[in-house]
Amino acid sequence: MGLVTGGSFPASLVPAQKRMTLRENYLSFDSGTGGGTFAQQYLPELYEAEVERYGNRTIGSFLRMVGAEMPMTSDQVIWSEQNRLHISYKECNASDVAVSAANANAKVSIDLSAATGADSPTVAIRVGQTVLLTDNATGLVSVKGLVQAVTTTTAPTASIDIAVYGDTGVTPIPAALTGAGACNLFVYGADFGKGTIGMEGSIEPQFTQYNNSPLIIKDNFQINGSDTAQIGWVEVSTEDGQAGYLWYLKSESETRLRFEDYLEMAMVEGEFMDPTNVYASGVLYDFGSAVATTTQTVKGTQGLFAAIEDRGNVYSGFAGAAAPGSGALADFDEILKNLDKQGAIEENMLFLSRRTALDFDDMVAAMNGSYASTQAASYGLFENDGDMALNFGFNGFRRGSYDFYKTDWKYLNDASTRGLSKEIDGVLVPAGTTTVYDQMLGSNIRRPFLHVRYRASETEDRRMKSWITGSVGGAYTDTLDAMTVSFLSERCLVTQAANNFVLFKAA
Repeated sequence: MGLVTGGSFPASLVPAQKRMTLRENYLSFDSGTGGGTFAQQYLPELYEAEVERYGNRTIGSFLRMVGAEMPMTSDQVIWSEQNRLHISYKECNASDVAVSAANANAKVSIDLSAATGADSPTVAIRVGQTVLLTDNATGLVSVKGLVQAVTTTTAPTASIDIAVYGDTGVTPIPAALTGAGACNLFVYGADFGKGTIGMEGSIEPQFTQYNNSPLIIKDNFQINGSDTAQIGWVEVSTEDGQAGYLWYLKSESETRLRFEDYLEMAMVEGEFMDPTNVYASGVLYDFGSAVATTTQTVKGTQGLFAAIEDRGNVYSGFAGAAAPGSGALADFDEILKNLDKQGAIEENMLFLSRRTALDFDDMVAAMNGSYASTQAASYGLFENDGDMALNFGFNGFRRGSYDFYKTDWKYLNDASTRGLSKEIDGVLVPAGTTTVYDQMLGSNIRRPFLHVRYRASETEDRRMKSWITGSVGGAYTDTLDAMTVSFLSERCLVTQAANNFVLFKAA
């Protein structure tokens, strides 16, 4: 029998009586057309399970640890925060007033036109009050006086005259207090003579109002009907704790996990859109042609980092470990001194990058007497037995009147998120709650300083929506030969009392 040519089948294909991989019964599909030659002696070994080379890839849980999620019905959330209780002005202009024979005490005129820090739109200083003046440069030079005249009560053109206590009129006020913006002052009391009338006028409490707008976050996953018929199971262990076999829904699962991370990342990184930049009057523009493509309004939202930079405390260049009294500890003490000027909340959480977390560990360890010596470290107990595993990390510490609990923030370390940028080293978040008035409940309630508001009503909940469309996978909504899984959320972050937060930034 002659050799048959032009066919697409093997010339000598002999079936075996048992399931054995032999040269005579091996079908090789190593070409794009499905045919080919014998290329492998045995079938390849296929691992069904995925290799989790990046471990848990999600970066969420930060907001779940420090805050809460609550519904709202409007497209804007507004809250009010108290101003300081006491009256003070910074960077005032002070000058001596000539002393006449009828007035032996030295007089000082204070111009409040350039002053900052006043909470009231009108001047809150009144005749008869006692004030303390100090220099703006160092705060080491101070003078006390009695308010004798207020020329106007409309900011920012007001000025006051004070009589200096303990001065005979021979020595003028110190030069450190005079000049443009050289003087700070605060009210500490009042001083009236016998039989005089009471204090004129009253001070109305003022508050500062803040607001934020929710943004709409969307994503979707799509697979065509033909690919759903190509069954290929993969054994997986997902980041949300589920394990088993997934088919094409593995891609849907990862899309969902990625979207859940976006919900948190958008709340942390969000920024308000500047309508004078690329967007004009809320109209979305095409970046390339600068031509309006839609009338959809995009406002943006204020995330955690933006809120702290706008209304909180920012510390740049936190130092590493150094000798006690210097370096990181000295830097941290500066932060504590500033917290004393704010709400002085006793318990705080530190969410740090790996580098900064190690700096804090070294800072605390440097307080140990044997840290810098050549002897064995004395961190733990059990007389530093050689078989003991030393713990060089610290979960918390107390400094001054504050307690701090430290944890790594994966978002700052992950190479596919903030790990790409070295700008942010961590945040300090106050623990506890604050009292606010809830318009929906009509009463005061306690809420975390940091919490998420999402749009919801009796008929629509936009906290985390997902739905399936198409004609595949059980959905029969249109003629598209595909299954589309859509995700949507509308939310914003409320950062209350941001003056108690600290953002650590690289130098």
